[in-house]
Amino acid sequence: MMRILQLMAGGERGGAEKFFDRLVVGLHKKGLQQAVVVRPYHDRVTFLKDNGLEPIIAPFRRIFDFQTPRILRQTLDTFKPDIVLTWMSRASELCPQGPYVLAARLGGYYNLKYYQKADHLIGNTQGIRDYCTQQGWPLNFSHYLPNFVDAPSCSIVQDRQALSTPKDAPVLLALGRLHRNKGFDILIPALAQIPGVYLWLGGEGEERKALEILAAKYHVMDRVRFLGWRKDVSALYQAADIYVCPSRIEPLGNVVIEAWAHQKPVVSADSAGPKSLINHLENGLLTPIDDINQLASAIQEVLQNKVLFKKVTQAGYQSYLDNFTEEKIIAQYIAFFEHVQGKKRLKV
Repeated sequence: MMRILQLMAGGERGGAEKFFDRLVVGLHKKGLQQAVVVRPYHDRVTFLKDNGLEPIIAPFRRIFDFQTPRILRQTLDTFKPDIVLTWMSRASELCPQGPYVLAARLGGYYNLKYYQKADHLIGNTQGIRDYCTQQGWPLNFSHYLPNFVDAPSCSIVQDRQALSTPKDAPVLLALGRLHRNKGFDILIPALAQIPGVYLWLGGEGEERKALEILAAKYHVMDRVRFLGWRKDVSALYQAADIYVCPSRIEPLGNVVIEAWAHQKPVVSADSAGPKSLINHLENGLLTPIDDINQLASAIQEVLQNKVLFKKVTQAGYQSYLDNFTEEKIIAQYIAFFEHVQGKKRLKV
């Protein structure tokens, strides 16, 4: 039986980190023999233990980290993996080379100099895989494996009254780190053009204060709810009317797939990830990046055109069923492991 070692050097929260959690547990359910090394984040460690895994803890620091290489060598010596899958460049850099196949998963257009130890690169979009080959990585050692998202939970739908939101008011949902890349500074002035609509904004980050000031400037503070980090995102999706992704930079867009899974229409800026997922006016709507007026117009169009609302909702859900369920992606990862076992890249 194949033995897979996964190394997660990412942060406490984030799209890649959430997918790592889902993938590891999904592979475990299929009986794959795995070891996982993670940073000491309580929620991740607890989640993995609750699902039958015993994670190994390592700090994964950039400098003056003498612990992680020792922990990795010990794990490699005792577990003897056939394949090591690394998450984040830090894990790839710190992982020693050996007889195993080393694969690195990329969730963005990163500098490949940090992945020179790897044999195989995985892009979670076709665009990232194409980028790797354009940068000179051998075609047969570059792969596209998409993410899957959690199926909608049976959690109680978010009570609108608890968020001071009128029962019948249209609600936009947006989730992500409060960072300029996410474009929430475009969404807030767009909201000002759509009377009576409320925005639930989930996430934390360095832009929170600036976004609060912006909401006050555009006189929509009474219609914006800053929710902070939330674990009950399924309840939020189920209670909202439209998901909006105004990101300037979004290599994949897990949130688009999550919205589809919850049968919600999606309006998104045409950054790389959402643009690769959405066919405009078919399974969602795309607007130019940084275009406040077009974003507001697209949201209004979905809210007012019931035929369009139904069409993009149904098509988005079908896109999820066809391409991004746990069952389909777990099968693809297992097939990938079987395909690359023993296939090492000639390094120069």
